[in-house]
Amino acid sequence: MSLHLNKPAMRVLGIAESFVRSSPISILAGVVMRADLRVDGLAYARATVGGDDATEAVLNLYRQLDRTDVNALLLSGLAVSWFNIIDLTEVWDRIQKPVICLTYEESPGLEDYIREYFPQPEEKLRRYAASGERTSVLLKTGFEVYVRALGATIEETRILLNKFTRDGRVPEPVRVARLAARACLHLKYP
Repeated sequence: MSLHLNKPAMRVLGIAESFVRSSPISILAGVVMRADLRVDGLAYARATVGGDDATEAVLNLYRQLDRTDVNALLLSGLAVSWFNIIDLTEVWDRIQKPVICLTYEESPGLEDYIREYFPQPEEKLRRYAASGERTSVLLKTGFEVYVRALGATIEETRILLNKFTRDGRVPEPVRVARLAARACLHLKYP
């Protein structure tokens, strides 16, 4: 699967979430954005706070949008909605588009927290371990991000992120998705 990184109308689906721990659900927003940074689609899905349905929520966003022109997915985080872990391999297997999962800080990992907070942590730990190691990528903005990439090399990932990042470390599709998710959540929980 080629990313077509030089294509002027290249599109990615940026996905981010917003939640409050006192609520049983979180809101995931998916924003389709073109390489010229125009928003070209928007969808919402729900995931259970602390649950195991974030993978299905991501797939639901992709299905709702029904966009064959999306070239890649940019996910803001692997563990959304309070340790609701996205199975990156399942997302890649089911949509056959590059999946790039971003985090913004170096960390020792989540295994200890998962064990502490969940009495039966096995499935969460399996998904987390299967996601693989993160790789540091230095953006043109001078900021460092940490990525897990399926279906794209680290160099392709760096080029893609630089194409969609204006400033700071958060690519525009993810930044806009985060704003949309937060706005939708606040409609329900002002």
